[in-house]
Amino acid sequence: MERQSAQAAWERRTQRPLLALAVAFAVAYAVPIVDGSAGHSLTTLCTVVEWVVWGAFAVDYLIRLALARGRREFVRRHWPDLCAVVLPVLQPLRLLRLVSTLLLVGRRARMAPQIRLTTYVVGSVIGLLMFGSLAVLSVERDSPNGNIRTLGDAVWWSFTTMTTVGYGDHAPTTGLGRMIAVGLMLSGIALLGVVTANIAAWFIGRFDKDDVEERRQTEAITALAEEVRLLRAEVARLTRDREGQPR
Repeated sequence: MERQSAQAAWERRTQRPLLALAVAFAVAYAVPIVDGSAGHSLTTLCTVVEWVVWGAFAVDYLIRLALARGRREFVRRHWPDLCAVVLPVLQPLRLLRLVSTLLLVGRRARMAPQIRLTTYVVGSVIGLLMFGSLAVLSVERDSPNGNIRTLGDAVWWSFTTMTTVGYGDHAPTTGLGRMIAVGLMLSGIALLGVVTANIAAWFIGRFDKDDVEERRQTEAITALAEEVRLLRAEVARLTRDREGQPR
């Protein structure tokens, strides 16, 4: 219990700093893509920031593992965190660092009880739109047959892809770009399912609450009617007893 409390305390203390590092990662990832004329020194600085953020998440995972009461159980339950930490080491691509950071931020956000489902969904939509746009722009901008050349094209494509509208005016032509498109479509469908389920659960909860209130009122009315019946019977008995007394 003490180690479990230490793990929970660590997660509470590091939640905001890690979210701040995730924002720094987003800026570092976006700058070289948005600014195509960025110099070598700026690009190198952004790359260093990306690796520092990934390293912070990796250290956080190791500390949480050390504080866990059952380490095998922790690894089994948090295997996406482990994959996100190991993934960039196996293949040091910027896109994989993007995927791992998104995954780790999402896992930590879900552990925070004060973050409501609506906030998580909205944050996920904004994050996927932003990172999806930057990722597809980074791999499609220099493609000979590509038609996603600007950030505006990438944002428009990400929005139509996530909503599964797919107008077809912009589409990825590279294999990596199409993999990003598949991930974005699946994410959009999943988020739509979460929103739909949340709305349905809200309506069901409201109906259940109304049913409970209606049953409570019905029971109260029934109890009151029973009391009135008993009171009438008592009044009738007293009336008969009084009439039966000698004058």
